[in-house]
Amino acid sequence: MIVWLNGTHGAGKTTTSALVQRLIPDSRVFDAEKVGEALMDITPGLPTTDNFQHWPPWRPLVVETARRVLEYTGGTLVMPMTVLVEEYWREISTGLAHHVIPVRHFVLHADRDTLRGRIAGDTVLGPDSRFRLKHLEYYAEAARTWLHDEAEVVDTTHLTPAQVAARIAEAVTG
Repeated sequence: MIVWLNGTHGAGKTTTSALVQRLIPDSRVFDAEKVGEALMDITPGLPTTDNFQHWPPWRPLVVETARRVLEYTGGTLVMPMTVLVEEYWREISTGLAHHVIPVRHFVLHADRDTLRGRIAGDTVLGPDSRFRLKHLEYYAEAARTWLHDEAEVVDTTHLTPAQVAARIAEAVTG
C-alpha cells in the first residue's frame, strides 16, 4: 500500500511522513522528490522548467520506483509529495492502480496565513522561498477545483504533527 501525503509547502508533509512511518508497521518513507533530483542531475540537462514534475519521465519513474520498492520490501510506502496538477495525479494514480497498488491519498491542509508563517519560520530551507510561496496559489486552485475531492483532507492548522500522523495512521490501520 501507499500512503500519499499531498499538500502544499508548509503543510507538514515531510515531518508527518516520518511520524506516520513510525506508527504503521512495516512501512518506509519514499520521497518522490528524489526521483526529480535524479532527473535534475542529468547532463547535459533536460529542457528548462521551473518544476521537475513537468518532465514527462518523472511521473512514470515515480510509479515504477514505488512499484519496485514495494515488490522488494512489501509493506507500506509513505510518500510525502506535492502534486497539484490533476493530470499528473491521474497519471500517477492510474499507474499505481495498473500495478494493483492500493493508495490512501491524504491532503494536509492549512489556511494561507498558517502556511505563510510555516514557510517563513522554516529553519531548514529558510524563509526566502519564492518557489514555495508561489505554490500557495497553485495549491488553492487545486484544492478548489479537484484535489480536496480526490483525497482525505486533514486540516493541520491547529494540530501538531504528531496529532496529524496519529489521525492518518488510525485511518490507514483502523
